[in-house]
Order: sequence, then structure tokens, then C-alpha cells
Amino acid sequence: MMEPSPASGTHTFGIEGESFVLDGLPFVIRSGEMHYTRVPKPYWRHRMRSMRAMGLNTLCTYVFWNVHEPRPGEFDFAGDLDLAEYIRMAAEEGLWTLLRPGPYVCTEWDLGGIPAWLLKEPDMVIRSRDPRFVGAADRYLAEVGRQVSGMEIAKGGSILMTQVENEYGSYAADHDYMAAIRDSIRRAGFDGPLFTADGASDEMLGGGTLPDVLPAINFGAGDPESQFANLAQFRQGIPRMCGEYWGGWFDHWRDEHHRVSPDAVAQGIDWMLERGISFSLYMAHGGTTFGFMAGANFSDAYEPDTTSYDTDAPLDECGRPRAKFDAVRAAIMRHTPGSEDWPSLPVAPALGTTGRVAFDGAADLAALGVRTETAVNPLGMEALDQAYGFVLYRHAATVAASGRLTGDLVRDYAHVRVNGRAVGVLDRRHLAEGIDVALQPGDVLEVLVENLGRINFASRLPGERKGILTPVALGGVDLVGWESVSIPLADPASANYGPRTGDGPVIWRGTLQIGDPADTFLDMGAWRMGHVWINGRHLGRYWCEGPQQSLYCPGVWLQSGTNEVLVLDLSGQGPFPMAGVAEPIFFTPSAVAKE
Repeated sequence: MMEPSPASGTHTFGIEGESFVLDGLPFVIRSGEMHYTRVPKPYWRHRMRSMRAMGLNTLCTYVFWNVHEPRPGEFDFAGDLDLAEYIRMAAEEGLWTLLRPGPYVCTEWDLGGIPAWLLKEPDMVIRSRDPRFVGAADRYLAEVGRQVSGMEIAKGGSILMTQVENEYGSYAADHDYMAAIRDSIRRAGFDGPLFTADGASDEMLGGGTLPDVLPAINFGAGDPESQFANLAQFRQGIPRMCGEYWGGWFDHWRDEHHRVSPDAVAQGIDWMLERGISFSLYMAHGGTTFGFMAGANFSDAYEPDTTSYDTDAPLDECGRPRAKFDAVRAAIMRHTPGSEDWPSLPVAPALGTTGRVAFDGAADLAALGVRTETAVNPLGMEALDQAYGFVLYRHAATVAASGRLTGDLVRDYAHVRVNGRAVGVLDRRHLAEGIDVALQPGDVLEVLVENLGRINFASRLPGERKGILTPVALGGVDLVGWESVSIPLADPASANYGPRTGDGPVIWRGTLQIGDPADTFLDMGAWRMGHVWINGRHLGRYWCEGPQQSLYCPGVWLQSGTNEVLVLDLSGQGPFPMAGVAEPIFFTPSAVAKE
């Protein structure tokens, strides 16, 4: 018997005792996570159809506050950010929707999706009852409601449930804050069932949910029985659901490229479906964290995330099925009558190679500054009304000073130069390290600081401001009098490109000739550290530390003929060879990052 489809007529959905009920019958949610911000819009339908072919009946997605409200009160839901179209397209492909609007979303995304402009106020406390935060979140959620609350199933749409906040039990236990976010979601017009998603411990469930909200639990392949036993101790008489079933994992720079056994993932799905338990596979398709949006973690040290968000998902970074797709599909088929009616797997977009990029011009990175402020001490990035990119700090020495310049001054990675000569780097990951600097009167000290991604998980979020955050002292002597140059790189193509004039960080301009556009992976193995844009699209960060050594370039962002390529080269030693290859390049787990 075929399951009800959102593409056919009107439907009802609710919670009755221990079951989800769709059109009056028990319903098991078989969901997969995919994010519209990590997949080019022309590929949305292909990925959705592939998810349906895998046996999923629901699409789960976060909503990303920081891209929808890049400046206070200015909202953008157009083009690649058209959330309503994303949900509508999923319904056309037979997928219901679980909506996760935040305001915090985690997902290895800069500051968990919270806009950086909130941090301009030094005493702002995000994810708290701070009225400034709650008010801003309420305004954002109201706009999300204007966009898509009318697409709930009771209103003729396909949204089954809406999530309140996200993994709050891993952060705090303020039920009044959670209630405020729940109330904002209700005021925004979301009248249907609400849920939360947290780890299955007593502490996380106790802090992260509310009595009138359904608690889902998050865990990875391993022992689902113990996870649901913990949930049963916390609350009974409710539908059981894994809100995030981690079928893979993300990568940090200078880390291993993670893999998770297809059999282990399939066994967990088998176990849940055998007991009528709903789940959402995280991720069904991970995609790419384009631009500056990759976040970071902090355990023993700061850990920035890679551009690739492949996560070893059943559908790889460019949408191709891997062995895990087949394993998951087989597990679902064993428990799903009517699987013969699933759509066939669509053909993935073509992959190809390219010739080399021909570089023909350069622009010094410093020339792309858009604003300069002078103050006694350096100004942080947020104080400059800047969210992402770089800040160049300059100090003209008036007295001699020498000693250690240490890494705890910067967030997150700094290239230090004196009179234009490179003297070293400061790396937030190694707080005890630093470099020796000696200045004479008249010398110019430059510290170019890059935001490598704001922490997106756990207790450090409220302090995740970028740039230089403290007064600077060298050998016990305060260095006063600084220029802070904002370099957000919102439009690097606008620079004046010509012959190379210096030897510092530079953006190289080049062209790539394409016959028939196809997906490709730009091989960055010869380069050290920087960013790449192609035809104005910011593909993300590359870094020779690995494990990622290539950048996914969607074919739909290429054109037949000439394509403009811009490469930020922080080493200043290029340009180096660069071409498209047909497979992603990662270090093996035993590989050693290049020094």
C-alpha cells in the first residue's frame, strides 16, 4: 500500500499517544537532513528525488538566521535562499518537511547560524533571556513564519512539525528561555506539533525540552536500544524519534577524514523501523559549506571546520550515491510495503576535469580594504560592523620594543609582518606559542587576522568575537595607536588587477576555459591557504593542512567558454598550478599535514 504523499490532496497529521498519525493512520517518519544553503538551487530537486529513491518520506532542514538577516531588519529569502520554494519542491517530490528554524542551529555553521551583528554589543548574551537577543530572535522567527508557516500540513502544506531551538540541553537549562522561543514560534504562526532534539542523557533532555513539546533524541550508529531506554526513563507515552541519526561525521582542518560503516548505519535503521520508531538521517546529503560559513568547535583547543560538508553521507558531496545509500535503502525496504513505488535513482550531474587556470593579474589583499578606523587599541571585527573575512591591523612604532607576540591576542589566524617582511603567524589553536618581534621607531607592524569560523557548539558561543580582542603589548611595552582595516571580501572581483607589485597576501585573477560545464573538484594541492571564487561564487577555504585538498565546483556555476577565477593566496608565493579533477582529494588518515 502506498503511503500518503504531500503531492496528493490535503492531509492531517498529529500525535496520538505513542504514535504519529497521518490521515488517521499510524505513521513512521523516515527523514533525511539536507540544507538548501549547502546545495546549489538547480540541484535541489535531484537530491530530493535521490532521497525519495533511498526510501525516505520526509526532508529535514534547518533555517539559517545569519544568511536570511545579514543586517538587522533586512531579510533575504530570494533565489538560493528561497525556503518556501525548497519546501514546495520537496512536497512535489513526495517528501514531507520537518522544519528547524532555530534561532540556533549548530550544524558546523558560523556561530550556529546566529548573526554576527548581535555580537557588536560587548555585553550581549546570545541564547539567553537577554531581551535584546530574545527580541531579535522573535523578529527573525516572525519573518520565517511569514514565509512558510502557511505551509504546515493543517493548512494544506507539507510541514509536519517545527523544532524549538536546537540541542539546548548541551548548552544550558533555562526553561524560561526555551519557553520564550516556543512562544515566538507560536506567534509566528506555527500551530502544528513542536519538538526538540537533544542527546539522550538526563541532563541534556532535562535542560533542552519542555513539558508540552515532544522530545526527540540524537545519537550515532551503535546502540540505539540504550538511547531509547534513556528516553523512556525521561518521558513515556510519546512517539519515539531519533531527531538526528548520525550516519557520518564532519571534518576539522588538520584532522582525519571521517568514515562510518554503512552496515553499522543500516543496522540502526533496521532496529528502529522494526519497532516503529521514527528517525532523521543526519546527513542524507551534506553538500558544501560555501563561502565563509564554516564554523568551529572547541574541545582542548580551537578546531575550525573544513569547507566540505560531505560527512560520509549516503549521497556524497556532489550528489552521487555511495555504498551507504544502498545499505540504508535495503534496510528501509525490509520494513516498508510499497517500496516498488519509490522513484528510480536519478542520474547524478556529470563530473569532469578541466585544463589549468591561466592567471593574468593580481591585487594585493590590503587594497581590498573598505573601511579604516584609528583607535588607541585594535578594534574587533564586529566593532567594525564586519561579520566575515579579514582585518588588517597596522601599528607605526614610536619607541623600540621587542619580545614575544603571542597567539592568544587573535581570533583566529594571523600573518605578522614588519615593514612588509613576513616574520611568522599566530594561530589560535596553539595559544601558548607565539613569535618574537623587534620594532624600532618608524617600523610598521602589520597583523592580518582571518576569521576561520565562529564556534558553533557549547558554552563558548557568546564570546565568539573575531579579530584582535585585547590591547597589544610587546615585551611588556603597550603598543598604542592602531589602524584597523576592514577587509570583508564581499566583492573581490571589484579590485584593480594588474602586475604583481608586492610579496604579501594577494588575490590572483585567472581564467578557466570550459567546453561543456560539468561538476568538478578544483585540485588545490599545490597551494597553501586561502579562498577561491569562480564567476563570483565563493567556493570556500582551502588549506594545505588537510584533510580536504580540493574544492567542489558545481557545474551549474560554470559556463561554456571563459570563467573568471579568483584565488586568495595568503602565502603570497603563487600562483601555482590549478585545475579541475573528477574526484575529491582527501588525505588518508595516516597522512601528515604539510608544514
